[in-house]
Amino acid sequence: VQLQASGGGLVQAGDSLRLSCAASGRTFSTYIMGWFRQAPGKEREFVAAISRSGGRKVYADSVQGRFTISRDNAKNTVYLQMISLKPEDTAVYYCAADTTAWGVGQQYSYEYEYWGQGTLVTVSS
Repeated sequence: VQLQASGGGLVQAGDSLRLSCAASGRTFSTYIMGWFRQAPGKEREFVAAISRSGGRKVYADSVQGRFTISRDNAKNTVYLQMISLKPEDTAVYYCAADTTAWGVGQQYSYEYEYWGQGTLVTVSS
């Protein structure tokens, strides 16, 4: 599967932004999807993940209550709605696809087999 992330940009603290990740192929619904981010000089970190049906979601503590992950299997797309953005949310955001079972470790980047190219989110104070 090929993944194409989009929707990043420059926003002010407190603003909202929605990221999208479009997947190629006919098997999108067979993948657990995740969002990760990497800030300058820092390691890539987990943001959120969603199960194949969309019925289960998990978030990093740092974004819980502010970010919402969702998916539309008919459109082969996963979304990350971000509200109340903070300067510390500034990072390149990556979407990723995972073929393992839910609960195995969706917060770990090594669980994901496929990665998009990333989209930059910059939050100014």
